[in-house]
Amino acid sequence: MAKQNVSEQFVDILARAGVKRLYGVVGDSLNPVVDAVRRHSGMEWIQVRHEETAAFAAGAEAQITGTLAACAGSCGPGNLHLINGLYDAHRSMAPVLALASHIPSSEIGLNYFQATHPELLFQECSHYNEMISNPQQMPRLLQTAIQHAVGQGGVSVVTMPGDVAGQPAPERSAEHALVTSRPTVRPGDAEIEKLCRMVDEAKRVTLFCGSGTAGAHAEVMEFAERVKAPVGHALRGKEWIQYDNPFDVGMSGLLGYGAAYEATHECDLLILLGTDFPYNAFLPDDVKIVQVDVRPEHLGRRTKLDLAVWGDVRETLRCLTPRVKAKSDRKFLDRMLKKHADALEGVVKAYTRKVEKHVPIHPEYVASVLDELADDDAVFTVDTGMCNVWAARYLTPNGKRRVIGSFSHGSMANALPQAIGAQFTDRGRQVVSMSGDGGFTMLMGDFLTLVQYDLPVKVVLFNNSSLGMVELEMLVGGLPSFGTTNKNPDFAAVARAAGAYGVRVEKPKELTSALKDAFKHKGPALVDVVTDPNALSIPPKISADMVTGFALSASKIVLDGGVGRMLQMARSNLRNVPRP
Repeated sequence: MAKQNVSEQFVDILARAGVKRLYGVVGDSLNPVVDAVRRHSGMEWIQVRHEETAAFAAGAEAQITGTLAACAGSCGPGNLHLINGLYDAHRSMAPVLALASHIPSSEIGLNYFQATHPELLFQECSHYNEMISNPQQMPRLLQTAIQHAVGQGGVSVVTMPGDVAGQPAPERSAEHALVTSRPTVRPGDAEIEKLCRMVDEAKRVTLFCGSGTAGAHAEVMEFAERVKAPVGHALRGKEWIQYDNPFDVGMSGLLGYGAAYEATHECDLLILLGTDFPYNAFLPDDVKIVQVDVRPEHLGRRTKLDLAVWGDVRETLRCLTPRVKAKSDRKFLDRMLKKHADALEGVVKAYTRKVEKHVPIHPEYVASVLDELADDDAVFTVDTGMCNVWAARYLTPNGKRRVIGSFSHGSMANALPQAIGAQFTDRGRQVVSMSGDGGFTMLMGDFLTLVQYDLPVKVVLFNNSSLGMVELEMLVGGLPSFGTTNKNPDFAAVARAAGAYGVRVEKPKELTSALKDAFKHKGPALVDVVTDPNALSIPPKISADMVTGFALSASKIVLDGGVGRMLQMARSNLRNVPRP
């Protein structure tokens, strides 16, 4: 058997770690690795049009599968393009291995063509960031990088000069077993006992849930029933906790709705479960707060805590629930459920009133119809900006659907590339990119990637010809909108010219049939929906402090009406409220 070179060994180890594809753009220093992928039976090279897409796609794949995904960029500008998608993956705790190819090792430090310092550039968006400067570092360095990405949940970056990639690899004897999943973390008995006492002493308990409740739905529901607690959620917790939830009081934060805000402020014990909710202006400062998180660095960095509990939400509740005294008083829970239903009743009419005649089309109506027509196990990828509003308000989780966005990093242009990564995991699963016209055009070149690989992604384009989120930020700040208008083409015509299915929708009565036809199409499709840029207003729970700066000024961007099928669920939950 011929001796392997470093590139071949690199690809071999990635495959052994479960990586099935490597996203990137081929070129110069990366060529030996790409050639090794070409010759490897268990690995596929996915050629994208921009390396930022490669990183976003890998991050989405990792979030869908829960396993390691990988991307690569050639030296200098090539790997620099990865950085935005890597930031997003890292902040989403998605295990991603990024290969930053480098200039010839003999030229490092001599201001060579395309020279950069990857070991400095990627430091902030990775758990591990090292360079292979000698073949003898393989395979130990790559294996260590994999352990960091999988074990800590996030990004590892391996930098490798192109000349090193082509050198003979060391013997395989240095290889060792690889970590492929993270362990569960159980809190200590002392913390469980303290939390148990606090729950028993509290009269009104509220749970506020984030993405750390993934896999813990049953445990959260059991605990909420035992202590009669309303359950609110952050945006990243929506897909994991809102469905089949008789304790649901909606979402707090920038896009909040319902009674989540009231439930977190009117309790006497607030338990934050698996959430690094960043907007402390929405958190109370006069109630006792407990935070449970698997990452100790998250504990207490958003608000003052009365108890910090280091552990998985699922394991913590499994330990806690049998120990707490069951509560029988439902007055607080029932009052919050009623407030939640009343709040939704008050806003539901805005997108249903004469919607079939409203031109431009209400964007919330588009989201509502999309939610009704999409598959029960669809994957939605959601652009930052106004599409976050539509996803938060209208997509109905059910335990099988997935909703992925740049919810922690907040990057534009994430939806299309994330849809690419999601679709590669399962070509038979429906993947829908909810794209804004601003985000879509930023990385529009990778629509061609859908065509090249015949990926059946459905792009639903909310086309209001503006950067709506930015425009409203300016208005909130008392500034005239400027530089926010987009002069857009007929995107459906662009899609057809690229070889995909494309249809433009300008009237509400055309929407349902257009979406159905696009969903039936076996290949990539784009539905260009011309939407109303003015279908927005101010939510009820906004203080002066909440509208300071970029993120909190965006809290004013909540629609005056429309909550999709959430009202139906809220009404159903009210049936559990005893009648006097």
